[in-house]
Amino acid sequence: MRLLVVEDEHKIAAALKKGLEQENYAVDLAYDGEEGYDFASTEDYAVIILDLMLPKMDGVTVCKKLREDNIHTPILMLTAKGELDDKVSGLNSGADDYLTKPFAFAELLARVKALTRRPKHTTQTKLKVADLTLNTNNYEVKRNAKVIQLSKKEFALLEYLMRHPNTILSKDQIIAHIWDYEADVLPNTVEVYIGYLRRKLPNLIHTIRGFGYKIGEAK
Repeated sequence: MRLLVVEDEHKIAAALKKGLEQENYAVDLAYDGEEGYDFASTEDYAVIILDLMLPKMDGVTVCKKLREDNIHTPILMLTAKGELDDKVSGLNSGADDYLTKPFAFAELLARVKALTRRPKHTTQTKLKVADLTLNTNNYEVKRNAKVIQLSKKEFALLEYLMRHPNTILSKDQIIAHIWDYEADVLPNTVEVYIGYLRRKLPNLIHTIRGFGYKIGEAK
């Protein structure tokens, strides 16, 4: 899954990016409200982590503009203040949850996961395609009850494919959802990782020449 962190304190932003990437998320960073709004309004994210106090455009304004644009990506609002008014204004602007600084990373992670599980986004935690299962809670992949060991990027790629079974996904779609905006992705990177998965999961991932890849039983 791909997340957006909008935070003007670079150390906090970098720490969040590092921690979330260790949890198998792809993370884009924006350091002011205008940049955050541009990212959020043009890219597809599972969750937006949005600081309340931002230069150029504050978090409440960003949130309101996104909701006015009919963009309903879940938003977790961060605030350095603990006052009730800040929390209320954030939620009233369309945010889904809030977290007061300083916070434990484990709590932020739990809230992000809770937002991705909201029914309106129908985000399942247990996926199944043919005899293959994937669990996003414990990062376990099994085929015929045998555990398959995957790297973080392999897991993220497989999860994306399994969320779209029997659907052709282009290289551009895969890159946009699995790699960060700033990542240096070579043209054959997707092919390389598809190859890794095929060796571990034969006869499930298929190439549709000129279009992309899909996962499903061979017909």
